[in-house]
Amino acid sequence: MLGSQILSLWTFRCKNHNLIIIVNFKEKLDVENCVEEIFFAGGCLWGVQEFIRHLPGVVFTEAGRVNGLANTTKSAYDGYAECVRTLFDPAQLTMAQLMECFFEIIDPYSLNKQGEDIGEKYRTGIYSKTQAHLDEALNFIASLENSKSIFVEVLPLSNFVRSDEEHQDRLQKYPDEECHIPKELLTKYKNKKNVPL
Repeated sequence: MLGSQILSLWTFRCKNHNLIIIVNFKEKLDVENCVEEIFFAGGCLWGVQEFIRHLPGVVFTEAGRVNGLANTTKSAYDGYAECVRTLFDPAQLTMAQLMECFFEIIDPYSLNKQGEDIGEKYRTGIYSKTQAHLDEALNFIASLENSKSIFVEVLPLSNFVRSDEEHQDRLQKYPDEECHIPKELLTKYKNKKNVPL
């Protein structure tokens, strides 16, 4: 067992993967299995983080920038996409379920635009260091009608930069901020025990 009834700062080494995760949990959390890591880009990260954080099985989210060139948020635009780093328990939430949920909040047929947010940094994408995640994402997309018209990139993770603190959990701190995702959808899974199969 990696940990149980964990409160405050928690560090563990995953049994199945060579990574160390440090997370500051505000609630007790029972953890029996290793979490997995994936990154979702779906337009402005404020709404994407607020939606994903409520999914049953998601244990941690962090706003950031994916697959740019710089290691700082202070540089000029370098090709990154706004994203949400997501740690999830695969025993509670599968990749297929994550993909279904992600596609609820994006327009997959829109290139470099989600809602009113326009530009390359608002493109949609799925990124991971785990090839199985990328394969599952590609298979999910291929199974959809008009899959050849979908503009969701699926790529290995090459770089992640954590967003500045003002962007972390932004809609938790400022719930009246504008967002391209409808408010009722943002919290659709807030009080659910699981995501429907």
